Amino acid sequence: MKKTSRILAIAALMSSAAMVNAETLRWARAGDALTLDPHSQNEGPSHTMRHQMYEPLIIRDTDGNFVPTLATDWAPSAENPNIWVFNLRKGVKFHDGADLTAEDVVFSFERAKQPTSDMKELIGSITAVRATGDHTIEIETDGPNPILPSNLTNLFIMDKGWTEANNTTKVQDFEGGEITFATTNVNGTGAYKLVSREPDVKTVMTRNDDYWGRDEFPMEVSEIIYTPIQNAATRVAALLSGEVNFLQDMPVQDLARVDSADGLTVKQAPQNRVIFFGMNQGADDIEADNVDGKNPLADVRVRKAMSMAINRDAIRQVVMRGQSVPAGMIAPPFVNGWTAEMDAESSTDVDGAKALMSEAGYADGFSIRLDCPNDRYINDEAICQAAVGMLGQIGVKVNLDAKPKAQHFPLITDGKTDFYMLGWGVPTYDSEYIFNFLVHGRESDIGTWNGTGFDNDDLDAKIESLASNTDLDARNADIASIWRTIQDEQLYVPIHHQVLNWGMSDGVGIEVDPEDQPRVKYFTMK
Repeated sequence: MKKTSRILAIAALMSSAAMVNAETLRWARAGDALTLDPHSQNEGPSHTMRHQMYEPLIIRDTDGNFVPTLATDWAPSAENPNIWVFNLRKGVKFHDGADLTAEDVVFSFERAKQPTSDMKELIGSITAVRATGDHTIEIETDGPNPILPSNLTNLFIMDKGWTEANNTTKVQDFEGGEITFATTNVNGTGAYKLVSREPDVKTVMTRNDDYWGRDEFPMEVSEIIYTPIQNAATRVAALLSGEVNFLQDMPVQDLARVDSADGLTVKQAPQNRVIFFGMNQGADDIEADNVDGKNPLADVRVRKAMSMAINRDAIRQVVMRGQSVPAGMIAPPFVNGWTAEMDAESSTDVDGAKALMSEAGYADGFSIRLDCPNDRYINDEAICQAAVGMLGQIGVKVNLDAKPKAQHFPLITDGKTDFYMLGWGVPTYDSEYIFNFLVHGRESDIGTWNGTGFDNDDLDAKIESLASNTDLDARNADIASIWRTIQDEQLYVPIHHQVLNWGMSDGVGIEVDPEDQPRVKYFTMK
């Protein structure tokens, strides 16, 4: 999208605001959904938009508890411990009027296991999904899987007939630049229907008055106008002037200004997300540095030195204005496997870092490129800029390359970056989710976000065993052992746990979700 077109789109949104009735939610944040294809990208803002229009079998509330959605109840089979039985809600219709049946659920799970799906790791233990009635399904796994429901909260259900009729049964190849019908069109069961979609400009949704939960939820928002506004000052100006009445990705430098403004409020909560740097330790040589014939990141002493050079307290105070919690591991405190001891293991020691660099043979340092998003996480580019100066103190000369997330993320999933920023939330609230995506060796259906090149067969086997280990004490011991390896290998450089701040007009009623996933059907409007 050309810059002038984006400016015109934002201006049009602002100029039309006065004509919009009080039931319109004018929602903005820094970036857009990457795609509307339900199974293409496992990415927060993409899930957030899809949650308004599509639905999974179950979701979590703001306290992390399961909430029945398209499934009313679920339990392990009494006859076979490898099978979970889900009973579907009756009377649910897709936006085009078609009935939801078990066949749609089976189709959606099979679609989500395709090679181009970014959701396949979540359901890798599933060996079969069967319809045993119009509204009953069985999900069979490779051994008992006690936490299977935790992996399904972002697994959206599509209408098989609609998908086939529109030639979009194959999951979009996002990394390959493919555009399909499902990229910009939706036929879900959710509380809102898609009206129009202009990627990176504006998305409009309208209330689904035939929604199965019409009388169970407030549903006071009749129209959603979602506008990505990358520039922080422009986002805040839109909220202050009233052109926007709900704002995610609140700039930390403007929190007090917004909260003290008449008619506006800021709500805050810890987020289930950690920000960190990844390093390609697996390659014999890397392209992004100035060292010929070897890879400095392959030496754990260099990785530890780079972590020790990062002053997380300074980032918290200066860059984040107090709105972050320094992290020592890449798991949020919400997650099974997190410990306060490991989360306190990252400390700043520039002299010690220099000593490690010298010991590793890099007393004079080296140069390397850092790939960073500029429209995904709170102050993402500013964090990277701060890290540039900190790493420079130990001789690591960093060339920063910041770009929109749509261009940044494929660098990681395609293995085209050696040093990069990433943030990770854990919707399952269990460490297995982190291990599957970020620690397991990269294969066709697992480890897809592990850009570090780390690959340990013994550790992979232990990770894979977590899905079917019903001895929770033994399972937690294995989780702790895996984390110890991650920490000792300095697989990643943790930066901080994000703190969420949502800005809104006093007329908008909603509490902050730790997943940063507002579901508009819960909103009230005064």
